[in-house]
Amino acid sequence: MKSDEIKYLFSQFEAAAFELEGVECWSARELQHLLGYSKWENFDKVIRKAKDACRNAGELIENHFPDIRKMVEIGSNTERPVDDIALTRYACYLIAQNGDSRKEEIAFAQNYFAVQTRRAEIVEQRLLGFERVKAREKLSQTEKQLSGILYERGVDGQGFAVIRSKGDQALFRLNTQMLKRKMGVPDSRPVADFLPTISIKAKDLAAEMTGLNVQNKDLKGQTKIEKEHIDNNLAVRNMLTQRGIVPENLPPAEDVKKLQRKLDSDEKILLKGNKKKK
Repeated sequence: MKSDEIKYLFSQFEAAAFELEGVECWSARELQHLLGYSKWENFDKVIRKAKDACRNAGELIENHFPDIRKMVEIGSNTERPVDDIALTRYACYLIAQNGDSRKEEIAFAQNYFAVQTRRAEIVEQRLLGFERVKAREKLSQTEKQLSGILYERGVDGQGFAVIRSKGDQALFRLNTQMLKRKMGVPDSRPVADFLPTISIKAKDLAAEMTGLNVQNKDLKGQTKIEKEHIDNNLAVRNMLTQRGIVPENLPPAEDVKKLQRKLDSDEKILLKGNKKKK
């Protein structure tokens, strides 16, 4: 495909985009012609395959292929409404993947939407990684504050470590060492560095509850505080399991320190790229 043809198709695809409730979309009726399909019946078959692919990927079809109405000209400056579908970028990508690859327009669309979809995936992955790093930082802050509260009430560092371990056992039904072995966590590293985001937040919530209740109930001494922390972790566990989430069965996540280095490295690359553009 020649450079001028690519530029032409790029401008056509960009111009055809519109917003529906803040989401970038393309009209199926317009995309039909952009992809070189003269008959709606033939293009509709491709859409059906794309919907199947969407469903198989675990996505909701109505989120990517909502039905709409479109006005079309029928001559003599008159219009009539026809059934149409608003297609998200992801929907367009699936349609391109299921179209006739012999068509130059389909070949272009496969690459055009793949690049855009990949960008969205990269952004989503970065946001999820950022959320996990922040959750880990928050847990560290919460545990530091809790340690200070407990120290004022007669619990030293060793006692706090025991209380935290008992909390893990209540939340995961495994003590810290057993959980580390199951997840493949090095002995020298905190298990929280390898927990998925939801487990980190679960530990954080239980620790927040313990800190609050220790002060509100004026609890003192390791025995009473230990029971409070176990009860809070059990409460959080019950909440999760009632929703079908079993903490100890969740797979381990990437080392949060490695993830932080990756995020920092990506940010440096982006900053360098922006400086070059200027």
